[in-house]
Amino acid sequence: MAKGYWIARVDVTDPDGYQAYVKANAAAFHRFGARFIIRGGQFEAPEGTPRARNVVLEFADYATALACYQSPEYQAAKALRIGKGVADVLIIEGYDDVQS
Repeated sequence: MAKGYWIARVDVTDPDGYQAYVKANAAAFHRFGARFIIRGGQFEAPEGTPRARNVVLEFADYATALACYQSPEYQAAKALRIGKGVADVLIIEGYDDVQS
């Protein structure tokens, strides 16, 4: 079964306020078994418009990734993020087939 992922690109405009979101989102991520694959770090954007911070979370499957985003725990955390930056969040199913 293919894993599910969140891909988030964020420009944080209020770093102190953003920390409340970071603390609050841990409850949802723990409940749904999320694992950070990328959490910041160096990057280069040879194409497109980058954001300052990039995050990739891995979940057991796509349905779990969606359920985490829609959960009351994450929605409460998300409310703390609003106004603290600009984010693009993509929830996507991984590829689980033969590599060719």
